Amino acid sequence: MAEPDTRPRILYPSTGPEPPYPLRMEGTVISGFGRGSKELGIPTANLPVDASATPWIAEAKSGVYFGWASLALPETHPDSSTPTSKSKHQIYPMVMSIGYNPFYKNSVRSAEVHVLHSFGADFYDAPMRLLILGFIREEKDYKDLDSLVRDIHIDCDVARQSLARDAWTPVQGVVGGSKGTLDGTWLVR
Repeated sequence: MAEPDTRPRILYPSTGPEPPYPLRMEGTVISGFGRGSKELGIPTANLPVDASATPWIAEAKSGVYFGWASLALPETHPDSSTPTSKSKHQIYPMVMSIGYNPFYKNSVRSAEVHVLHSFGADFYDAPMRLLILGFIREEKDYKDLDSLVRDIHIDCDVARQSLARDAWTPVQGVVGGSKGTLDGTWLVR
């Protein structure tokens, strides 16, 4: 029997991110372990974990985070759109895991981003920028795959609802047209 779900769906005050957030991370999407889409039904875009490029990551708590991802999709990608600004980057909400994924017994720390959008194709080698706005929960081991997937779906819901507030949504560039008051210029620079 599943444990009762008591996790809050909205985190942090409506006034926006608080220190140490936002955190920034960028890189080129690389292939990962191949489990996200195939085994979990939750595709992930993986970024290299490089402490020289992202100094804060060495001290970051392993767990689940949320924020915004910007992608510079190639013009041939089915989800590429005509940019409304000078940037080729399109902004999407995201949830991500930084850690070892104890359910899979990984020995290497990974950064796996689940962009909250249904894409028509993969986007390996695309430049990605992340504006991480908050921490959802610590990573944990699971007794079975269904429990892991259930928790990831809750994480996605927490990210969507937490980001759906004005002070948590970028001023411009969000796919779907949402507009808020958050300075997201780094995402589209």
